[in-house]
Amino acid sequence: MALLDACEWLQTLPFPTLIRESDWLFPTIETFHVLALVLVVGSISMVDLRLLGVANRSRSVSQVMAQALPWTWVAFVVAALAGSLLFSSKAVTYYSDVPFRIKMVCLVLAGINMGFFHRFTQRRLGRSDSGAPPAAARIAGGVSLLLWIVIVGAGRWIGFTT
Repeated sequence: MALLDACEWLQTLPFPTLIRESDWLFPTIETFHVLALVLVVGSISMVDLRLLGVANRSRSVSQVMAQALPWTWVAFVVAALAGSLLFSSKAVTYYSDVPFRIKMVCLVLAGINMGFFHRFTQRRLGRSDSGAPPAAARIAGGVSLLLWIVIVGAGRWIGFTT
């Protein structure tokens, strides 16, 4: 119950209360969250589709990553900040919401997948950077793409359950 108590405390703070009670603040923050998420998913999808060998085959994986990932990180920070503000305004509601929990679990799994890829798989891309990526890279790209589809779907589902 300590986590639920923390959620109750969080949403009673002045700024989360302002977000919740304002007619324009929640939708404005949500707009930034959604726009940033579009950039995150779009840029990650470019990398994932290259890893799968479906798109950008004329460019090396490292080229696609070098161009897409800076956008991904900036957009992810904006999405995470905006999402945190949205969460703070209705923390108790989101805490018990199944789609929200699915989204958070998939975000953690996407982070683990990315960490595993960068730590172990990316090192082996040097040999086939311009050709077909090794199976481990294709698996990482496919898992990432699937997780981000679920994240987006769960995010939309949250709008219908809270």
